[in-house]
Amino acid sequence: MKVTVLVPTWRRPEDLARCLSALLRQQRAPDQIVVVARAEDEATHACLAEHVTPRVLPVDVALVDQPGQVAALNRGLDAATGDVIAITDDDAAPRVDWLARIAAAFEADPKLGALGGRDWVHENGRVLDGEQPLVGKVRLSGRIVGNHHLGVGGAREVDLLKGANMSYRRDAIRGQRFDSRLRGAGAQVHNDMAFSMSVKRAGWKLVYDPLVAVDHFPAPRFGEDPRNAQTLASKRNAAYNLHLILRAHLPPLHRETAWWWYALVGTRVYPGLLHTGLGVLRGRSAPLAAFAQWRAVRGGAREARRAMR
Repeated sequence: MKVTVLVPTWRRPEDLARCLSALLRQQRAPDQIVVVARAEDEATHACLAEHVTPRVLPVDVALVDQPGQVAALNRGLDAATGDVIAITDDDAAPRVDWLARIAAAFEADPKLGALGGRDWVHENGRVLDGEQPLVGKVRLSGRIVGNHHLGVGGAREVDLLKGANMSYRRDAIRGQRFDSRLRGAGAQVHNDMAFSMSVKRAGWKLVYDPLVAVDHFPAPRFGEDPRNAQTLASKRNAAYNLHLILRAHLPPLHRETAWWWYALVGTRVYPGLLHTGLGVLRGRSAPLAAFAQWRAVRGGAREARRAMR
């Protein structure tokens, strides 16, 4: 079984160098590494020239001329030749047994379509070291439970995977593409959720195993969807993407339940009426700011609903 590692990157040469160094240390060497880059990204090409030695760490550079992570990932799928395609971010460093565990899991279970694992998040000089047994689920309400960076326990089936650490059997993704309808000029958030849910909807198993691990050093995002500094535009984009995916991948009753739950209750990230009111009452948000955020989130949701009619 051949394994391709796919790494999309954009102007983060130091992070990319750390990622490539981690791939060099793998117990089970990758059969192919595909780095997807823009032609004008001179910093990335300089990094590759400095750190890649073809006989030691052969890398295929796939050029993409469109901005955004979705275009980069789709270009990488086109360039990948492995039976399994292991995707990680340029700001992640896979642990030494990452590929060995991935290959073993796919070899052991022919029904396994996708495999994810824990990303140990390094933030402000510390590791986020909590423990959550529930990972990667879509609740009956439609609420998304991530927790991929905090998962503990054994390997188990899940509903969705996280982009920093997800691998796919080639046979499970034939004809599948990352969704180009998703909004955002950079990260196009939730593209990993959409792709993994499409594989599960096709009848394949999605499994999360915390032992399939990477160290994740979240780096700044470029474009209109910055990390940890969300604007009203990025909130609207994210809400649009979330609702587009839920309407595309959930059965009719489930997606209508999700629509009303997000409208009436919501979450702190995607506030409905309840969370908006609680935020104001508890002093987390000024009334005008809370109302502006609610309008952005509900605006994105309504636009997604119209787009799926």
